[in-house]
Amino acid sequence: MRMTLHTLHRMAQEGGRIAMLTCYDASFAALLDEAGVDCLLIGDSLGMVLQGHDSTLPVTMRDVAYHTACVARGSKRAFIIADMPFGSFQVGPAATFHNAAELMAAGAQMVKVEGGQPMVETIEYLTDRGVPVCGHLGLTPQSVHQLGGYRVQARGESEAKWLLAEAKMLEKAGAGMIVLEAIPAALARDVTRSLEIPTIGIGAGVDCSGQVLVLYDMLDIYPGKKAKFVKNFMHSAGSVQGAVEAFVKEVKARTFPGPEHSF
Repeated sequence: MRMTLHTLHRMAQEGGRIAMLTCYDASFAALLDEAGVDCLLIGDSLGMVLQGHDSTLPVTMRDVAYHTACVARGSKRAFIIADMPFGSFQVGPAATFHNAAELMAAGAQMVKVEGGQPMVETIEYLTDRGVPVCGHLGLTPQSVHQLGGYRVQARGESEAKWLLAEAKMLEKAGAGMIVLEAIPAALARDVTRSLEIPTIGIGAGVDCSGQVLVLYDMLDIYPGKKAKFVKNFMHSAGSVQGAVEAFVKEVKARTFPGPEHSF
């Protein structure tokens, strides 16, 4: 039986931890399902790990829709979230709904958009029309040039207060989940405690409602430089399946991420 957003909310409210990995094809979708991964994210990270680009910016709607359909065909259990690529959700609420509907038709159960206050109106528009939305705050890779690189965000007091305020704005607008990327662990803890919806951390400490990594990073396949928050789960595993199972186990037990993976 497939996971639902209601199931994930209940899991988080009861103190359970949500294990999420990126996924781009049917074969890995089936393997991740079998290993107990709760959520599969068709990330725009596919632009880097599959297509060989140096950022996520070249990824298109056609790319994400194609890979979403592949994952949906391979998965039977996990909740499926699709990234909205750069330029597909900064175009006004009505046009964004048209793009989100394409990803939902391909098999997504939720779409993910990056950004805070500027996305409030769009999130309200989508959720009012039946499209579940996952927000994304902190390091937002599609804004990498504006941010000046892949750097930790909201280290200062004023920036931390603003990020917390934006998280509350997204929740009020109807977001059903929020990814927190590359922010101080203490801030992520405060955000998580302030919201009713689940938070999914990536480089945001152990106190989020769940954790996500790029599949090709945690399997040590991607040849590029790894971020501090990445752990190589293949190092001590005998198989890909074993590595994914270890990730799920450590997320559920709150032993990953450790202090060495946090800011």
